[in-house]
Amino acid sequence: MSLLRNFATVGGATMASRVLGFVRDMLLAAVAGTGIVGDAWAVAFRLPNLFRRLFAEGAFNSAFIPLFGRAVEEQEDAGARKVAGEIGSVLFVSLLIVTALAQILMPFVVWALAPGYAADAVKFDLTVVMSRIAFPYLIFMSLLAFVGGILNTYHRFAAAAFAPVMLNIVMSIVLGIILVMGLEGERAIGNTLAIGCVVAGVVQLAVVLWDLKRLGFSIPIQRPRLTPAVKRLVVLGVPGVIAGGVTQINITVGTIIGSFQEGANSLLYYADRLYQLPLGVIGIAIGVVLLPSLTRQLRSGDTAGYQSSLNNALEFALVLTLPAAIALAIVPHEIVSVLFERGKFDAVSVDGTAAALAAYAFGLPAFVLNKVFSPGFFAREDTKSPMQFATIGMIVNVALSIAFFPFLQHVGIALASTIAGWINTGLLVVVLWRRGHFAPDLKVLRRLTFVLLASTLMGVVVHFASILMAPYLSDGWLLTRVVALGGLVLIGMLAFGLFAQITGGTDFMRHMRALKRRGQ
Repeated sequence: MSLLRNFATVGGATMASRVLGFVRDMLLAAVAGTGIVGDAWAVAFRLPNLFRRLFAEGAFNSAFIPLFGRAVEEQEDAGARKVAGEIGSVLFVSLLIVTALAQILMPFVVWALAPGYAADAVKFDLTVVMSRIAFPYLIFMSLLAFVGGILNTYHRFAAAAFAPVMLNIVMSIVLGIILVMGLEGERAIGNTLAIGCVVAGVVQLAVVLWDLKRLGFSIPIQRPRLTPAVKRLVVLGVPGVIAGGVTQINITVGTIIGSFQEGANSLLYYADRLYQLPLGVIGIAIGVVLLPSLTRQLRSGDTAGYQSSLNNALEFALVLTLPAAIALAIVPHEIVSVLFERGKFDAVSVDGTAAALAAYAFGLPAFVLNKVFSPGFFAREDTKSPMQFATIGMIVNVALSIAFFPFLQHVGIALASTIAGWINTGLLVVVLWRRGHFAPDLKVLRRLTFVLLASTLMGVVVHFASILMAPYLSDGWLLTRVVALGGLVLIGMLAFGLFAQITGGTDFMRHMRALKRRGQ
């Protein structure tokens, strides 16, 4: 199956998950807003979710897939099962130990992640309780990443990609029940949300285990031991925790600093959810599909295929990311207002979230390109270089967050994350190029120049269209506002497609034909 077709499979599944995620967050905004429950949930859910993104979308797969892929090629299925059993047993026991320690030390963990909450005893205590309930979600998501890595190595991307859909379905049902039942009280609402998170984790893991059973791949149950495969995974994985999860680490730093502003973490949470749509659909899809492909091409000595895959991923990423970034920066207020302004989410919350979203938008291309170029290192089992670049990015992020926060408050945190993201991605590109591991295709670079032009022209069209459609975007009826926002998105898509086709920035017909071809 072609690389682009695999992108479409994972991206389509992620799109479904993100769209349902909007439904979930619209309900969450109505239930919790940016008050105590909203702030507590932002930390309680982010704690295991941080590990989920590090494992499922970063460090674990970055280390595990090349290691497991080598076992499949060199030792065939029997050897691959042995390696999976060794790594799986150590992973499971490690997760149990981490979870047990987290339960005991949760007050200290919450204080470290959100020290500003300590000034409000009610908020702090609620965050600790919700975090304790929700933390086991980490176990199910890490095991999902492990099983998903096995499935991806065998080119079965659909189940692992669609599993997150179940999180949003389960959480939407839980939030719907809270609204229908009229549940009152911060503790009752918060605990219900945390329990729903764990139930969703169980359901997600069941989805990939079912597909693993269909594959006919069984993981032997073994006593955990530090075998050569486990030791190699640790060597590769520890640097990858920093390198693969730089975006999440930067967001965590923002959570710590934001805890000193009332409602800041809630505002950043909702802004993060919005820009995570294109980042998830494009960046995560590329990261999931590209690493196994590059690993296979390097193992077989197909240097030309490797360079082609990297350049194609670069083009594919920016064709979709640049217009999305510009749109988010041009009309953030309209997007946030239509999606979230109801219930406990008021006009002040809209203004704060929109400002943060605009700051994040400028960093969106950098965050996606990180997913494109990091596999160029991981496929060679080099996780140290990205770790070093990520460390530089984190230092910049912390310094700028502290410097900006007194003047820009939560918007300064988002802006610092954006700048740090560009620095980290720039280092990845330059070092790959200097080592000869990335040879830019001049035709691709030329097309991307026109893509930027087409995106800018699209931004102008969207700006004026939003002014003309302002009465409908601010109409009191939700359906009218949603339809108007959908129309604005459609206008932007058509404008970009027209400008891109005219300038030669991209050939959509060529991409459509590529999606239909198999066996490449």
